Amino acid sequence: MNAPLPLEVARGAPFQAYDAVAGASNEVAGRLAQRLATETQGEVLFSPADRGRYSTDASIYQVTPIGVFVPRHADEVKIAIDICRELKVPIVPRGGGTSQCGQTVGAGLVIDHSRHVRSILSFDAEKRTALVEPGIVLDHLNLGLKKAGLWYPVDVSTSAQATLGGMAGNNSCGSRSIAYGNMVHNVLGAQAWTADGQLHDFGLFEQSSGRAREIGERVRQMAIELAPQIDANWPKVLRRVAGYNLDIFRNQSERPYTSDGSVNLAHLLIGSEGTLALTRSLMLQLAELPRAKVLGVVNFPTFYQAMDSAQHIVKLGDGTLTAVELVDRTMIDLALQNPAFAPVVRTALTGSPAAILLVEFSGASRAELEPKLAQLEELMGDLGLPGSVVRMADEAPQKNLWEVRKAGLNIMMSLKGDGKPVSFIEDCAVPLEHLAEYTDSLTQVFRKHGSKGTWYAHASVGTLHVRPILDMRREGAAKMRAIAEEASELVRKHKGAYSGEHGDGLCRGEWIEWQFGPQINEAFRRIKQLFDPAALLSPQRIVDAPKMDDTRLMRFPPSYRVIPLAPVLDWTPWDVQNNPATEEIGAPGSGGDPAHGFAKAVEMCNNNGHCRKFDAGTMCPSYRVTRDEKHLTRGRANTLRLALSGQLGADGIASQEVRDALDLCVGCKGCKRDCPTGVDMAKMKVEFLHHYKARHGFTLKDRLVGRLPDYAHLAARFAGLVNRRNASPLMKRLGERLAGLSARRSLPQWKQQHFFNTAHAGATRAQALSAANAVVLFVDTFNGYFESDNAAAALRVLQAAGYLVHVASKERPDGRHLCCGRTYLSSGMVDQAKAKAAELVQSLLPFARRGVAIVGLEPSCLLTLRDEALAMGLGEAAQAVAGQALLFEEFLAREAKAGRLEPLKARLAPLDKRVLLHGHCHQKAFGAVSPVMEVLRLVPGVEPELIDSSCCGMAGSFGYEADHYDVSMQMAELNLLPAVRKYPGAIVVADGTSCRHQIQDGADRPAVHAAVLLARQLAA
Repeated sequence: MNAPLPLEVARGAPFQAYDAVAGASNEVAGRLAQRLATETQGEVLFSPADRGRYSTDASIYQVTPIGVFVPRHADEVKIAIDICRELKVPIVPRGGGTSQCGQTVGAGLVIDHSRHVRSILSFDAEKRTALVEPGIVLDHLNLGLKKAGLWYPVDVSTSAQATLGGMAGNNSCGSRSIAYGNMVHNVLGAQAWTADGQLHDFGLFEQSSGRAREIGERVRQMAIELAPQIDANWPKVLRRVAGYNLDIFRNQSERPYTSDGSVNLAHLLIGSEGTLALTRSLMLQLAELPRAKVLGVVNFPTFYQAMDSAQHIVKLGDGTLTAVELVDRTMIDLALQNPAFAPVVRTALTGSPAAILLVEFSGASRAELEPKLAQLEELMGDLGLPGSVVRMADEAPQKNLWEVRKAGLNIMMSLKGDGKPVSFIEDCAVPLEHLAEYTDSLTQVFRKHGSKGTWYAHASVGTLHVRPILDMRREGAAKMRAIAEEASELVRKHKGAYSGEHGDGLCRGEWIEWQFGPQINEAFRRIKQLFDPAALLSPQRIVDAPKMDDTRLMRFPPSYRVIPLAPVLDWTPWDVQNNPATEEIGAPGSGGDPAHGFAKAVEMCNNNGHCRKFDAGTMCPSYRVTRDEKHLTRGRANTLRLALSGQLGADGIASQEVRDALDLCVGCKGCKRDCPTGVDMAKMKVEFLHHYKARHGFTLKDRLVGRLPDYAHLAARFAGLVNRRNASPLMKRLGERLAGLSARRSLPQWKQQHFFNTAHAGATRAQALSAANAVVLFVDTFNGYFESDNAAAALRVLQAAGYLVHVASKERPDGRHLCCGRTYLSSGMVDQAKAKAAELVQSLLPFARRGVAIVGLEPSCLLTLRDEALAMGLGEAAQAVAGQALLFEEFLAREAKAGRLEPLKARLAPLDKRVLLHGHCHQKAFGAVSPVMEVLRLVPGVEPELIDSSCCGMAGSFGYEADHYDVSMQMAELNLLPAVRKYPGAIVVADGTSCRHQIQDGADRPAVHAAVLLARQLAA
């Protein structure tokens, strides 16, 4: 019974209270959890895994909270405040958890607003205002405002993840702050709770009353008393977010907080990082959406020229210039290595520039703006760089390039090895006339300390994000301190701001007194005491902050150790070291990872939160349904990292906590493509399943699903008997009880007469190996036994196109078909999957070495040859086969571009029907949806419409399982099924077996493989 001691300490001094709670007993946590569970309807998360998932943000820090509370509605936040005040437990408010400086981590109770407290409370189009809750994401808000021609213009790069509450806490800025200002310039009012549980309206000072007015009067008096210090020490740049906004009563910014000189007390809360009050609602000032934009991409032969040109470029535009953004050579190279970004970046380059600037003009019409691009070209000519501007007047290429720029931070973090670009001085802001000199000097500092910086961001306002590459496991903290001290001298020399965009947090709080001086720093302490005398709200932020290099607060402290692991897949490409000065990567296996690369692959997640997006792409379908951090790619990666380092117990990767986190991962591979740092959770789940099943054993469902290819030939003989299950409620219930297969779901129908026991007019192996126009058709289990018409249709189409088609088969027939091993992988039977994949690879190898295309129908099966098969230790043979493995539509699209499909096109009859296309997740992950669109357009009259959807929700066996049925259907109902129902007469094309089944079950509509549609249109 040791609980009274920490509580007694808490009564003594606020900061001792913070330390006491960090090591609080289970009894304190238990009392807190019990009261939250009793007095609210919110989610109370106190398990080691939940606390671990909320112990980090996008910074280098990790502090485990006492617990996590996810309120169902805003008023439950007030209840949590009251409980925490009574128990002397600090509170750490959290939105998207994407902070760069550790603002959203702490040893108290983390309150996550993002899941439920995210409504638009009111909207006035005429006044251009919106009242919102703090958990709403910026992109979601702007989507709702778009119909009215309005938007909230603080367009941060994390707009798909960043919540308005978090943006207010940070005083976020965004790419277009030169035109629209920072968060503080666009907030009209705030309603917020102080730590005493009182709700206050913070708005115009002259109209305020009560406690808010009293606070305002006290702060105004401080500003009057400190006027000389404010005038002397306050940075005179737009980008300054450190400390509290004491200067609302004595403006120091080049852009005043209000247009009429009035004082708004809400601006005291902006940038306060949750240390003064917890926001209930924000009144936002909206802006008119620009009707047109044009973009000029300026290519520079040297980085210095790019920086020196910024001060001249910002003088263009006559009010139409809205952004000048930098992308340096390092980021260009990293983007070119990302399959999603490479084609976009190439369109912006002339030659091989050292840096590019994205110069945007916005206005009423393109015709009005295009002369601005001419002015830009003229200016660059005057500066000695004629022909350096790439014009982008059309909306689509502009949008694509901005997406690459927005992903810049995360692209930088994709560097493999322990050395990573580290955020701690990345948003220092200096006047534009000093920008080139500052960046050149800072580059020399990095070189002095054996590192190199990667640069990007806001050249228009003198804020360039730079992250020197440091190894935070070893000497990184000491180097960080040394670089920070030298960088601060440069900032002082150029009269800039040390914290210009990403806030203070654990990283820069100690520098506030350095920036403002002891008297203003003491005023900040008094402001904190006015709002929060017990220091319950985000203590040790802004006031009495820790040292930035305190390794006890870091994700990789000196005590960090990885549990040795023998992976079943090859992760050695991640087991490397890098040279911080040159970014050169060592050989695979040279990184010293006790988990042979698996831990380092997991650690590629830097918590940037890109997986929280809901707009486009695939990632992350289960999170889109649950909005639960546990079911987020980031949450899963954190759980794996915690487990691999022993922070969740001795079971390591085979623990129940990891199993719970990965339970709803559908293996869609969306993260493989969409995650800028390349976290492939689908492959990581395969690795996990191998170890978990080795310890806990396989279920009946595992065996039924995994070994399907082994018994398919036998089950097909008894198709009539097996198929009765779908019509028998008793058999459905029995199947659910014994195998966990949902009674609410129909199962695929077996056929006695299937593709594999039917004669086909295909070529022999010898014929295909000797022919010039040969192609190999790989027919998988699903299209062979359940949907044989698809395989037959593909064979017919390929032959109609003039190809000699060999159906892949074993060299020595044994009555079985060839299999990629996909079902075994999904069930954790990796050794069996290797055996199947090896057999398939060896059978296909002679064709691959002769350059014969290997064409598959089922995306998950064919693409296994291009993905997992390469990590199974199958050597050069697997590489050779992967190089020739193509999906049916990929092959036809390639041949069409080469002009070799004229015979087929001549035979395709017109089709006068709407065609909808749902892309399989693996097609999206491998960029294989566009070929489907191209091939469908071969049919005269067809202009396919791509359904903007994430995973269909079936995902192999996932949607068949009773435990997952509801989530499966919720995934389908997000976009896919509503889109299908909208056009009842349309033809729906879906290449995935699971996708077609989901559409049939959920919308009562048939969906067909693209091969079937093409075969139907073949004229006799």
